[in-house]
Amino acid sequence: MEKPKRQRKRPVTRMISNFLFLDLLMDKKARPVFVYVGVIIALGTLLYHWLEGWNYLDSLYFVVVTLTTIGYGDFSPTTPLSKFLTIFYGLNGVAILLILFDEIRRVRLPSRSLESQPEPSSDSQ
Repeated sequence: MEKPKRQRKRPVTRMISNFLFLDLLMDKKARPVFVYVGVIIALGTLLYHWLEGWNYLDSLYFVVVTLTTIGYGDFSPTTPLSKFLTIFYGLNGVAILLILFDEIRRVRLPSRSLESQPEPSSDSQ
């Protein structure tokens, strides 16, 4: 039986959807994680703009570089409060990325949890 045209996705459409994470944003369980990451990035951008006087692009750049633990060193905080904020972002960056990657794995890869595995049969004993 042929699938209705509505449910079919062309390879290019699917590739663009995957690249833009649209499939993840449509998932109800993954959406809060993306909102949380977006809020953390936006809040950090605003705080560094306010505390350090950097423009928004530089603040966003610093937040992303810090959260991903790249740390180029081309920007560095100068005030005690922004240094404390950087410590918070650096320590939480790994956890935030792990949560984000786990959601990507959960949505894009088939379930491999123990619950979905068939139980071993007792005939093999």
